[in-house]
Amino acid sequence: MHLYNLTLQPPTAITHAVAGNFSGSRQQEIVVSRGTRLELLRPDPQSGKIFTVVASDVFGSIRSLAAFRLTGGTKDYAIVGSDSGRIVILEYEPKTSSFTKVHQETFGKSGARRIVPGQYLATDPKGRSVMIAAVEKAKLVYILNRDAAANLTISSPLEAHKNNAIIHHIVGLDVGFDNPMFAALEVDNSESDQDPTGEAFNNAEKMLTYYELDLGLNHVVRKWSEPTDPRANLLVQVPGGQLAASDRYDGPSGVLVCCEDHIIYRHMDAPQHRVPIPRRRHPLQDADRGLIITAAVMHKMKGAFFFLLQSEEGDLYKVTIDHEEQDVKALKIKYFDTVPVASSLCILKSGFLFVASEFGNHYLYQFQKLGDDDFEPEFSSASYPSFGMADPSIPLPPVYFRPRALDNLTLVDEMESLSPVVDSKVMNLLPNSDTPQIFTACGRGPRSSFRMLRHGLDVEEVVSSDLPGIPNAVWTTKLKEDDPYDSYIILSFVNGTLVLCIGETIEEVQDTGFLSSAPTLAVQQIGADALLQVHPHGIRHVLADKRVNEWRVPQGKTIVCATTNKRQVVVALSSAELVYFELDLDGQLNEYQDRKAMGSTVLALSIAEVPEGRQRTPYLAVGCEDQTVRIISLDPESTLDTISLQALTAPPSAICIADMLDAGINKTQQTTFVNIGLQNGVLLRTVLDPINGQLTDTRTRFLGTRPIKLIRVLVQRNPGILALSSRPWLNYTHQNLMHFTPLIFENLDYAWSFSAELCPEGLIGISGSVLRIFHIPKLGTKLKQDAIPLLYTPRKFIPHPTNSLLYMIEGDHRVMGEDAAARKLDELRQKGREIDDEVVQLPPELFGRPKAPAGTWASCIRIINPVDAKTVNVIHLDNNEMAFSLAVVPFAARGGELHLVVGTAQDTFLTPRSCTSGFLRTYRFSDDGQNLELLHKTETNDVPLAVMAFQGKLVAGVGKSLRIYDMGKKKLLRKVENKTFSAAIVALHTQGSHIYVGDMQESVFYAVYKAPENRLLVFADDTQPRWITAMTMIDYNTVAAADRFGNVFVNRLDPKVSEQVDDDPTGAGILHEKSILFGAPHKTSMLAHFHVGDLITSINKVALVAGGREVLLYTGLHGTIGILMPFVSKEDVDFISTLEQHMRTEQLSLVGRDHLTWRGYYVPVKAVVDGDLCETFARLPASKQSAIAGELDRTVGEVLKKLEQLRVTASGF
Repeated sequence: MHLYNLTLQPPTAITHAVAGNFSGSRQQEIVVSRGTRLELLRPDPQSGKIFTVVASDVFGSIRSLAAFRLTGGTKDYAIVGSDSGRIVILEYEPKTSSFTKVHQETFGKSGARRIVPGQYLATDPKGRSVMIAAVEKAKLVYILNRDAAANLTISSPLEAHKNNAIIHHIVGLDVGFDNPMFAALEVDNSESDQDPTGEAFNNAEKMLTYYELDLGLNHVVRKWSEPTDPRANLLVQVPGGQLAASDRYDGPSGVLVCCEDHIIYRHMDAPQHRVPIPRRRHPLQDADRGLIITAAVMHKMKGAFFFLLQSEEGDLYKVTIDHEEQDVKALKIKYFDTVPVASSLCILKSGFLFVASEFGNHYLYQFQKLGDDDFEPEFSSASYPSFGMADPSIPLPPVYFRPRALDNLTLVDEMESLSPVVDSKVMNLLPNSDTPQIFTACGRGPRSSFRMLRHGLDVEEVVSSDLPGIPNAVWTTKLKEDDPYDSYIILSFVNGTLVLCIGETIEEVQDTGFLSSAPTLAVQQIGADALLQVHPHGIRHVLADKRVNEWRVPQGKTIVCATTNKRQVVVALSSAELVYFELDLDGQLNEYQDRKAMGSTVLALSIAEVPEGRQRTPYLAVGCEDQTVRIISLDPESTLDTISLQALTAPPSAICIADMLDAGINKTQQTTFVNIGLQNGVLLRTVLDPINGQLTDTRTRFLGTRPIKLIRVLVQRNPGILALSSRPWLNYTHQNLMHFTPLIFENLDYAWSFSAELCPEGLIGISGSVLRIFHIPKLGTKLKQDAIPLLYTPRKFIPHPTNSLLYMIEGDHRVMGEDAAARKLDELRQKGREIDDEVVQLPPELFGRPKAPAGTWASCIRIINPVDAKTVNVIHLDNNEMAFSLAVVPFAARGGELHLVVGTAQDTFLTPRSCTSGFLRTYRFSDDGQNLELLHKTETNDVPLAVMAFQGKLVAGVGKSLRIYDMGKKKLLRKVENKTFSAAIVALHTQGSHIYVGDMQESVFYAVYKAPENRLLVFADDTQPRWITAMTMIDYNTVAAADRFGNVFVNRLDPKVSEQVDDDPTGAGILHEKSILFGAPHKTSMLAHFHVGDLITSINKVALVAGGREVLLYTGLHGTIGILMPFVSKEDVDFISTLEQHMRTEQLSLVGRDHLTWRGYYVPVKAVVDGDLCETFARLPASKQSAIAGELDRTVGEVLKKLEQLRVTASGF
């Protein structure tokens, strides 16, 4: 078995984000790391929308990211620390729209190791040096400079190691142009290691250490080291250094040390300042729980600076420093606003704050004001004795603030993110949908959501209005060539034409020069300021002064189809003749003297737009009823001569020639594509050779059941093609590559581009008798998301077998349930405490819920109707119970009636795992599944982490034991148990009498139930331990599973063993077989193994395309969605594997990680080809493409066609 791995949706979580001028222009961009992928985002200062400029897989794990700029430079570079053992400096090149490696310096082994640097990065603010540090011991400093040709240079590394030191954070100090300095938070653990009592560990001091890079002597010295607060976790750079122009100092220099509940300002030889972090005044808050700062950003303005620090609750605090020259007078802190908890914060000079959320969607906010003049209380170090440092070991008295809705910030844009995906199912539940939908449970805490993902582009409708009849076509047109917007909408009906004028409103107009008593075949703004209308009996040329020149069709003939551009018109007559017109320099339409007889009825015509600086386009495509397409010359030397011919499998229904950029074919200029739509719903895309007019590189795609209509449109100022069949599709260029995606919209009968002030880049379409104006907001996003908000973190969900409802369990740790919180508040009220109702009723999706002590849980069961995207019912669990698993079980003892069994546990602690009692709650469905009634609760002695229906009974993984239960009157009755599992059962699947058990640490077990002897026996297991997170069955003997280190693997048991087990009626044979390696008597063999680079949370075996092959679709914690697709033929395997080997040598990782070792991170990669790497073939330079294709004995077009075919047949994407 060989598999092909393809990512359908790259990871959406952002682990690091840095702002800077990466393209060298005035505009700031943000470089974000999505774990295994680098992206450049550009916020548009006018509209406030964020666009992705470039995204590239790095085939490695990004651990740290920093931006720096050389002194006096205008362009920022990005420095990346990764698991490759190398420091990499990247530059963004706007010309090629890609990241290029400027430097790559090796310093250590690959892999994320304790003492190999890469975890932390800090740069000198003046761009002279960079420090890269490991978690323990190692720190390296590189000097950055320019050579004579102004290119960036990097020195050899200078060591700043300290043995046995654990590093918590590093930052570059702002010292102006003195020697660069770096600050580090370190703990010396040498004594803790030797001391068995643990006393030394508790007394270990956390040191704030300054390292100075002496540029003269070219080495690093430890300049200063002082103990600081033992709970310090984050350092923030404070501006400093003298301005070159004056003697004024930018700031006092030094660092802010963020500790639990406090912020301390520290610098060498300067007094410390300490302020408390303001806390929320919430009656349910755990008073003993500390508050830490998790993200921080500093922003400099002319002559001033401020910090925004974010606490783990999401509150932003504005911190300012009052200083005279280098002396700090006071450190001040006040509440600013509340935003989602971020992994990174970026402030842009254009007045935006980018919040890269830890979980869920990312946000772009705009600053309305800087919170200077509001009435929030401000806390200053000057109001405490000796600036709050009278006794550093005693905490300052707590200070409080009241959280409120956004005041200083407003939300301007939101980037959708699936991260984290906790569970998913793939099902086709929507009416008249031909492809399945992916249902995902996403998010964490009160910001969680349940999302339905559909393949296609999201469409925003602007206007829809009913029309008096059913039109068959629609056009829009400008009046003059240089008008910015369209002026007319023309609708063609069976017996006439309606012209609407676009102004403040859209209304009908009469005196346009158009013939309104006949249907229209084509409309074109022609020449500088004239209009053209083609109707069945002639062509009307309406001049700017409303004079009309008309060309009439000869007696007894009609025009059947037409095609136009700015200077040329071609019409086909009912007598199968072509008539060609061209505009002369005086603006007159002239007919070419000869007419071309085609010999078969013409069904479709197309000419391209006139190329820039040319008089005409030289080729015309004609589709005839005899199932051919001919390319005909319009060149003055050989007008109307046939150049080439292509045979089709069905009569054509539409043809469209368009010039579009596809970097896979040509990096520098547009390629001319001839798109041919057939009456059977198949689309052919061929490339037209601009020199000899031959058609090459044909690709086919099935779009739907109706004959295809093709329309050339503009999408975000670039040419695109709309293809209308039983659903609309759009062919467009995004990031220089061609994409072909369905629109999630009503079926359209006809469409055209639309440009007006209210919608400058829109489309107009007709469906039935409704006119719709719409636009496509986000190109490149292939999955449209519809979300339902949830109360708590979703855990698992399952579909009902018959009524298409979904049942989901949600729950959160350290959160009080709604009933428990209400009871606690009542108790406090009875004790006479004042309760601030406003604070209690703050919406939890914005402010979160107050943290409770460990062992407190809030949980519920939710019933969802996914088709209407709404919640039908929510059933809350009481007594501090938490739901861990659920299954729909048809109990044979009740005549196969369906029940919902939910595995819960009370007062659960996670490490070590314990609970006062586990329960199996059995519910009966009522109201057609829209409600649940509790039949009974069955106690268990451990947490039931997995339950499943099995032969009319229930099989449950309760802690380390596997049990089968049957239905009883008062509770479920335990029938049989197997206690041989080592860690905990987390996943169950079944087929026949086999049960496949996923163990938390020990991979997959194969068990069998022998009813005659009532035995549950394990007969096979894996040879190596695996921490299973998700598994599914491929067939009776084969399972695909994933572990928590980002690997996916396929294990198979020898079919002979399986038959032998099935033939043994009592299981006595298995019982007495000799165990191998202290385990089961048989072992599975590994068929395939691959490192995905994201923790896989679910695997589904499903066909994504109607009539297509089944694939394994997996979802990852970071929001990744990918597929593993089996190859059909041996030659495909050889071809793609060889291509992958060539790509490994040509397409080197941006972070310097070796591709083969990355995909074989823990176990060597086996029988899986990396499709993401193969697909970067399209981005290689043309010379490398042809060299690789030559090695494979193929043309470049054939390689690209094969890659596209693999993707489309497996996923439809």
